[in-house]
Amino acid sequence: MSARESYDRTFNLLEAHHKWFQESIPLIASENISSPAVRETLASDFGHRYAEGWPGERVYAGCSYIDQVELLCIDLMKRLFDSEFVDVRPISGVVSNLVVYTAFTEPGNVLMALSIPCGGHITTGKKRLGGTAGAVSGLDVRYLALDYGELNIDVDETKRRVRKLVEKGKPPKLVVFGASVFPFPHPVKELAQVFHDIGATVSYDAAHVAGLIAGGTFQDPLREGADVVSLSTHKTLFGPQHGGVLSWSKYADKIKRATFPGMVSNHHLHALAGVTIACAEMLEFGQDYTRQVIKNSKALGQALYERGFNVLAEHKGFTESHVILVDITKYGDGGSIEETLEKANVIINRNLLPWDIKEGRHFMHPGGIRLGTSEVTRLGMKEAQMGEIADFLKRVVIKKEDVHKVKRDVMKFRQDYMKVHYSFETSAEAYKYMRIR
Repeated sequence: MSARESYDRTFNLLEAHHKWFQESIPLIASENISSPAVRETLASDFGHRYAEGWPGERVYAGCSYIDQVELLCIDLMKRLFDSEFVDVRPISGVVSNLVVYTAFTEPGNVLMALSIPCGGHITTGKKRLGGTAGAVSGLDVRYLALDYGELNIDVDETKRRVRKLVEKGKPPKLVVFGASVFPFPHPVKELAQVFHDIGATVSYDAAHVAGLIAGGTFQDPLREGADVVSLSTHKTLFGPQHGGVLSWSKYADKIKRATFPGMVSNHHLHALAGVTIACAEMLEFGQDYTRQVIKNSKALGQALYERGFNVLAEHKGFTESHVILVDITKYGDGGSIEETLEKANVIINRNLLPWDIKEGRHFMHPGGIRLGTSEVTRLGMKEAQMGEIADFLKRVVIKKEDVHKVKRDVMKFRQDYMKVHYSFETSAEAYKYMRIR
C-alpha cells in the first residue's frame, strides 16, 4: 500500500468508526462520549505545545494562555471535588496512580488493593502479572478481601489480613481503594483509621467514579479518610482521556514533584483544555447527569434480571454506580458473548468474575460481562430505554436470534439518540465526523 493509499485508508477507517458508533449501543463502563465543545479543544494548537513544570514556573516559553487554562482547570476540579490541592498534569489514570506510588512509597513497600478478578485494576497488580504497582514501582502487592456476595471489600477480613502483615513485620505502606468493577462505595471510612494507625497512606482510585463523586452521588473519599485520590477523566467524568490527582495541601509538594519531573514531561495540553471544558459542564450539569446514570444502571440491572440474566447483587439493587456485573455462564462465556453482541452493534466487554480463576476460567473467556450506562445516559436515554436495551441483549444472548436482524433494530433504535446531553451546546451530533482537512 502506498503512502497516499495508507493516508486515505486511515481517514476512511476513522469515518467508518464514527458511523458504526452512530448506529450502536455503547455499554462499555470505562468509556463515555465527550461533547462537541470538548472535541473542539482537541483540534486546537495546544496539542503542538510544551509546558513542562507548574503554571508560572514553566521550562518553556509560549505558555501564557496555556497557564491560564490550566489554572482554570485546577480551580474547577477543586470546586468539583472540594479538594485543597489538585494536579491536572497526569496524562491518564495509569500515570495518576504512578504519581501516587512515586510520592508515597518506595520500592519494596507493601501495597494493599483488590485483586484483578475481584475488580482491581492492572495498575495495582503484582509483578508476575505485569501490573504497574509490582512491575514498574517495585511494590509488594497484597490483597484486600472481597465479599463475593456483597461485591465489596470485606472489612473484618481485611482487618485480619492487615494484622497478619503487621505481625510479620511487613505493614502496608499504601492502601488503594477503588476498582475497575466498582458497583458500590468502598468502606473507606470504616478502614481508613486502621491503615493510618500503622502509618500507611490511604489512596483512592476514582478512575471509574470521578464523575459520580463530582456529581455528589457516590461517596466522598477525601472526607471519609483518603489522603490522596487518583482519577481519569473520560469515564463517568465525561472529558477526553487524561488524568489527575487530588489531595490535601500538606502533600502538594511531593505530588507535584512526583508528577514532574517524575512521571510526565509535556502533559498533552489539548486534552487538558478538554478536561477544563468537561469540568465546567460537570459543574453545571453533573448532579442531574450522575443521578440519571445511577437510575439507568439500576433500571438496566432490573430489566436484565427480569429477562433471565444472572445480574449480581440483586439483593442490593444491583448497583449504586454506573456499572453492573453479569454472570453469563448459563449462556456461554464472556468473550464469545462479547463478540456476538458486537455483531449486533451492542458494544460491551467481557469481565472476570471474582471466582473465575479458581474455577479455571481465563480473562479471554471469563464467566462475566460488565455493562456501563455512562455513555447511553449522555445520549439522553433514561429508564425506559434500559428495558429496550435489555431486550436486545436477551434476543442475542438468550433467544439466539440472528444478529443481523437485531443489528437492524439497534440501528433504528439509535436514530432517536444522536445528540450529547448535559452540555452547554447540544446542536451537533454526538458521533459526527468533524472533517477539517
